[in-house]
Amino acid sequence: MEINAETLQSFYDQGVELLWDIIPSLLYAILIYIVGKIIINKVVGTIKKIITNKASDPSLTNFLVSLASALLYILLFLTIAYVVGIPVTSFVAILGAAGLAIGLALQGSLSNFAGGVLILLFKPFKVDDVIEAQGHLGVVESIDILYTKMHTFDNKDIVIPNGALANSDIINMSNKPTRRTEFNVGVAYGTDLKKTKQIMQDVFAKDERIHRDPEPVVFFTSFGDSSLDLVARVWTDAANLWPVYFDNMEALKEAFEANDIEIPFPQRDVNHFYPEGKKED
Repeated sequence: MEINAETLQSFYDQGVELLWDIIPSLLYAILIYIVGKIIINKVVGTIKKIITNKASDPSLTNFLVSLASALLYILLFLTIAYVVGIPVTSFVAILGAAGLAIGLALQGSLSNFAGGVLILLFKPFKVDDVIEAQGHLGVVESIDILYTKMHTFDNKDIVIPNGALANSDIINMSNKPTRRTEFNVGVAYGTDLKKTKQIMQDVFAKDERIHRDPEPVVFFTSFGDSSLDLVARVWTDAANLWPVYFDNMEALKEAFEANDIEIPFPQRDVNHFYPEGKKED
């Protein structure tokens, strides 16, 4: 193509015409973006206030606010694309295909993400709770969208994927203000059970941390191989559970010794049988 004055004038005229066609759409797009951004900021602010008043968990608040903001911005950009003239259906199809590809590539992470949402929404436990889950017992340190972090009582850090955590049994030991602990003891055959029960009750009566309602109880449970087995059940504040258990186990031992109550240990009699008579040494 020969470039001359007429060609350049033609290019100029076409450019000006195209520009006049595009400028209104661009102005509308810019105006919609500015107005849309203002509206989104106000809507997100309102959502944040509502969620903050109803949910005390900062992680849940930040997650829901971010999710709402992302969805509103996607809607805004789809509106701008429609005004500019981009086929919205094609754009949505591209987003859907991209979302499907990303979802297939991140199946494990999406499972953890969904588990994190369920944990933050239904709150089976919270930070600083003592829980037992996935074979671990410890204190919850943080609840993130993908993982929950806890540390054990022997000072090990545990990171558990939320997907597995949300679909497994969780024992929360901090939800209730009181807990029951059990003392399983065995005494020798021939021991006076009534006397033994009274001694155990006297031990529990000396500990002010043990609740009187419900009162401590002691039951005879079974005839063991080497002992008469008893179980004592007492209630105390959740924070005192282990100190009450350890202190009273020691106190029971001392009380049994002071009252000559024998704590047996497994014994086995071995008899040698000689079908042809015992051989002389």
